[in-house]
Amino acid sequence: MMMYMDGRSQTITGRPLSLQECVQTAWSNNLDVKQSDFNMERAGVTLRQSKANLLPNVGADIDHQLNQGRSIDLNTNDYVTQNYTSGSYQVSANVTLFNGLRLMNTLKSNQYAYEASKMEWQTSKDQLMLNVILAYLQILTSTDLLQQSQKTAEVAQKQVERLELMNQEGAIKPSDLTDLKGLLADNKVSIITNQNALDGARLSLAQLMNEAFNKDLQVERLRADQVELNYASTPDSIFTIALQQLAIIKAADLRTKSAEKAVRAARGNLLPTIGLGAGFYTPYSSTARDASQNKIDYYDQLSNYYRTYEGISISIPIFNNLRFRNQITLAKIDLKSAEFTAKTKQIQLKQNIEQDYFNMTAAKNKYQALVEQVAAYAESFRAAEVRFNNGAATSVDYLIAKNNYDRANVNLIIARYDYVLRTKILDYYQAKPLW
Repeated sequence: MMMYMDGRSQTITGRPLSLQECVQTAWSNNLDVKQSDFNMERAGVTLRQSKANLLPNVGADIDHQLNQGRSIDLNTNDYVTQNYTSGSYQVSANVTLFNGLRLMNTLKSNQYAYEASKMEWQTSKDQLMLNVILAYLQILTSTDLLQQSQKTAEVAQKQVERLELMNQEGAIKPSDLTDLKGLLADNKVSIITNQNALDGARLSLAQLMNEAFNKDLQVERLRADQVELNYASTPDSIFTIALQQLAIIKAADLRTKSAEKAVRAARGNLLPTIGLGAGFYTPYSSTARDASQNKIDYYDQLSNYYRTYEGISISIPIFNNLRFRNQITLAKIDLKSAEFTAKTKQIQLKQNIEQDYFNMTAAKNKYQALVEQVAAYAESFRAAEVRFNNGAATSVDYLIAKNNYDRANVNLIIARYDYVLRTKILDYYQAKPLW
């Protein structure tokens, strides 16, 4: 059963949403997922009707008439000119014994189509889930970048305050102070930029969840054990598993099987149809008389004048303006289209896995290199800050060291979440839990 988290409850409690809650809320509210769900329900109704088509047709007819003027007396079959009432009651049933297996193949075709619609519903959920993960990670990325810019601005603010005091005493060059003020202004611009990016990421996630925008929306942080740098699977092993697990591949295969049965069902129209029928019929007339000209009672007529019938019918198609032949041709075209679609999706899947694996490897290498770079620039900045505070270095040296360190931290934040996103996509291909 899906968990539903209303956006208003998060605003009231202020509790950060987990990735699972975001995905499940999106599944509950998203229009595309709902439409896929409705399509699945329609396919289910079509399947039930296909099963019902195998059952006999049973019907009943009741007819009552008030006859005036010249008409045929149902009792004597003579023309009479008088007013009288008549009626008839009939129950009939018929069942198809053979029609070239058209009903059975249609049933199987609709069975596969129903299963395919379930897989397509799951595919729409999967695609939405990936989009939610992307927006979720973008919030985390923007949050970290905002925090980094705020920390950077705090360091710059302290330096400006220190240099202002020293400048009042004439202990530094005025240009050192103005350089640091320019750096502080850049840091404040970065804060505004990152805040806007964070609000945009929150808006994107809210739209995916079909919830009202909440500028205070918070999401849970990723745990340290969720960033694994040693991804064990290979592209070939991922592809092998994906062929068996991914709903989009299963849906394409099921559509192919459905099209195959549709071709067989269309061919069944060229064969004879054999049916079995039976029925019960009884008439009534207010003019009915017995041999003594006494009026025959209503219920006596129903019990004495009834008849039953049973029969077998055979319908042989000889020529029907090539309608059935063209239906077979169209069904074959649909089959070719389904086969091509299934094959293309497998090729695209393999290409996507190879590309995503390459991106994951590149993101990992970049992340590892940036970890070393941040460590190196951190030491360089620490030394530059000490020298600058002691008057042994210029503001230019300090700014260069600080900018290098800040830029490396920003790049590391982006690289970390980029790597996490790549691994999530590869996990999705293998139907692994994503939270």
